[in-house]
Amino acid sequence: MDARKEIGRRIARQRRRRGLSQAVLAQLVGRSESWLSQVERGHRSVDRHSVLVRLAEILGVEVSRLIPGETAAEVVRYEPVAAIREAMTHYGALPRVVHGRVSTGRRPPLRWLSHEMRRANGLYQAARYDEAGRLLPGLIDAVEEARSSCAPADRRAADTVRALVYHSATMTLSRVGEAELAWTAADRAVAAAEAAERPLLAAVSAYRLGYVLIRLRRAEQAEDLLLRTADALAASSRRARPPALSVHGGLYLAAAAAAAARFDGAGTARHLEAAQELAGRLGGDRNDFWSAFGPTNVAIHEVSAAVAFGDADSALRRGESLDVDRLGPGLLGRRAQVLLDLARAYGLRRKDAAAVNTLLRAEQVSPELVRYDSRTNELLTELVRREHRVSTPELRGLAHRAGVL
Repeated sequence: MDARKEIGRRIARQRRRRGLSQAVLAQLVGRSESWLSQVERGHRSVDRHSVLVRLAEILGVEVSRLIPGETAAEVVRYEPVAAIREAMTHYGALPRVVHGRVSTGRRPPLRWLSHEMRRANGLYQAARYDEAGRLLPGLIDAVEEARSSCAPADRRAADTVRALVYHSATMTLSRVGEAELAWTAADRAVAAAEAAERPLLAAVSAYRLGYVLIRLRRAEQAEDLLLRTADALAASSRRARPPALSVHGGLYLAAAAAAAARFDGAGTARHLEAAQELAGRLGGDRNDFWSAFGPTNVAIHEVSAAVAFGDADSALRRGESLDVDRLGPGLLGRRAQVLLDLARAYGLRRKDAAAVNTLLRAEQVSPELVRYDSRTNELLTELVRREHRVSTPELRGLAHRAGVL
């Protein structure tokens, strides 16, 4: 088999499946239509791994789908995931439900569960994912036990805490690349919010689920869910309250991320504009339901969107002037995300020394985010491939610590 021709055929097949012309796909990867035509006909190879990764991202497939005989690159494994999965599949309370045992009537430890849930969310926002993951299994077991053993009068409160616990699990699992299990956690959060009869909590659940669907390459479904939820929230009586404004704005930020994942520039701009309007009404940065919504987070998403579209100049112009000190002191993950996006923008401009230095700054803020972020791993892989040790002497150490080498 001629690998170059086979890669070209696979790219052409996936391009047609997505309904993209050669001109559009070439523009999205920063190459000429002539270049892409030659690649698809097998007359030339894709000379950079980052371009192949970009092609796969736009076409909505794994890189391994474009390379014959290639297996997906090894990713950093998240050690706490086994215990989280065990807790979620234990169903310890189910036998009590099947047996029809009457509730003991004792009050569940909801205050303690709420405290531990807030601690898990704080660890997540501080980008301490390993520690958050170690906390989650016991928290999941405890909240399921509390819900099944509480008196009828306490069920709404128990379901509220249960939804918030599964929000914590959703955020953490999605961030570290465990999207399938995050989907299960998000689905349970939706069910718990419905059982609690708390509409705003249900909207938060949709917000979390939207990001999971994006990671599962179901951006179109994510955008539809997020916009339908935003419309419903806009029509509710709660729409003018600050927590509702935060959730409403967060839904539009997630919708912008979904549109960017589909390379819909007009949709991305429209959703960001809606989020910006809501941030203006909110009047500042808040952290309702651990959404970190406000003007600063809108700007962070603008930078991320520019990078997604390969617009390095816009990303650098916006990101380099962004004042992340407006964010709360515990929001280290948000601060580090700006640096990761800037590093990707420098990488697009082939300013490798600036990219490495920016990644080192991100590592100082959050080493775990650098280690678990798949796009950062792809950037490090590309930087190592074209390494110039004189200008990037710290690259290999960074790549080792991130698990790339």
